[in-house]
Amino acid sequence: MHRTQRAWRKAQQLGGKDALNCIAEINESALEEANYQGRKPSEASGMPGELLLRGVPILVKDNIDVKGMHTTAGSLALEDNLALEDAHVIRNLRRHGAVILGKTNMTEFANYVSPKMPAGYSSRGGQVRHAISDSAEPGGSSTGSGVAVSAGIVSMAVGTDTSFSIIACAKFNGICGLKPPVGMLSQEGIIPVAKTLDSAGPMAENLLDALRMYRAMRDEPFPDLRPLPLDRLRIAVNQANPDLVSEGEKAFIDVVIGKLQAAGTSVKTVLQEKEPMLKTIMKWEFQPMLEKYLRSSTASRKTLSEIVAFYEENPDTMMKYGHGFLKAALEETPGGLLGEEYLEALRFRKARIEQVRNEIEDVDAVLMTGPSNVMHFCGLPSVTIAGSEVDENGVRRGLILYGADEKRLYSAALAIERLILGGLDI
Repeated sequence: MHRTQRAWRKAQQLGGKDALNCIAEINESALEEANYQGRKPSEASGMPGELLLRGVPILVKDNIDVKGMHTTAGSLALEDNLALEDAHVIRNLRRHGAVILGKTNMTEFANYVSPKMPAGYSSRGGQVRHAISDSAEPGGSSTGSGVAVSAGIVSMAVGTDTSFSIIACAKFNGICGLKPPVGMLSQEGIIPVAKTLDSAGPMAENLLDALRMYRAMRDEPFPDLRPLPLDRLRIAVNQANPDLVSEGEKAFIDVVIGKLQAAGTSVKTVLQEKEPMLKTIMKWEFQPMLEKYLRSSTASRKTLSEIVAFYEENPDTMMKYGHGFLKAALEETPGGLLGEEYLEALRFRKARIEQVRNEIEDVDAVLMTGPSNVMHFCGLPSVTIAGSEVDENGVRRGLILYGADEKRLYSAALAIERLILGGLDI
């Protein structure tokens, strides 16, 4: 109860438009729910054993259904969409004792409106601001969730990720983010971009908390994991695009790699470049999958055509940055999910998954040194961990890791997180 009261006060003080603008809507029943969670026995949840998140206040990205609250994906086009039921992952969190504090602002339609739209902007919520520095990028599209954790409003929040919306957002905010293998968590009750690529996931202050939250979001049990010993760790370094990161970040990564090697970690290199067909899948899946969600929603607009018309009829509020992605998804996808361009992208993805897995099957984790979306294209698990060193804006530097096997990946990440939180001492 006391944790939720503190989070409630912080949300009021820091989350509003006059401060960080990371809160879209507060759950007015949160304090009552916290009181109930504090009193009920574990057995009442229907879950065996200890409740993983008893009384923990959690914020939820505004494209995920929470019963009695609006689900708008940040768009005024869906401002009347009131959720009648919780999304599946929210039901799981509640069964484990979590208290839903409210919804967070996000980049509109999970950054699938226009390539010109700034990270963290939406027509419903406005611009989310970074918790640490006005000069720092707040990240997208799980922006409000990342900022809320970074600001200490809550210790855990729910995001969604199609391509870096949890992982990069966590890095921008100096926190931990986890995207599970695609399909491991239910997508029911979540406004999609592309279900081939989408996943909900936890954002938290550290990886242990993220893993605890992930266990609570799942249908099936997931074991407690321990850090792998550094001298048994096997790492691959993805050498794609290292020159596209800052000199400070490159130096940080080089020091981490050097410390790992000094500790006996096996390190090899791979080259796994960015996959442009990821955008093809997003464009072709967006309309049919969005409309499938809308058909069972309370939103008055049920089609992408109606949504695009709303944008064009209200240019002052809806077209500040254009709507190029929405327009392309509506007009450039003849044949829908049977379109040849889309089917070719799926065929290529299937072959690429096998190739990428074969290249990294013998390592526990792959360290990303420059931009590459290969893990998101292939549906692989990925994680961002944050260390103790800060950048020029005062934001904790972090690392992005991915892998072929999620248990090995998270165990490796726990070991590397411990290393970088210790000031890089072995």
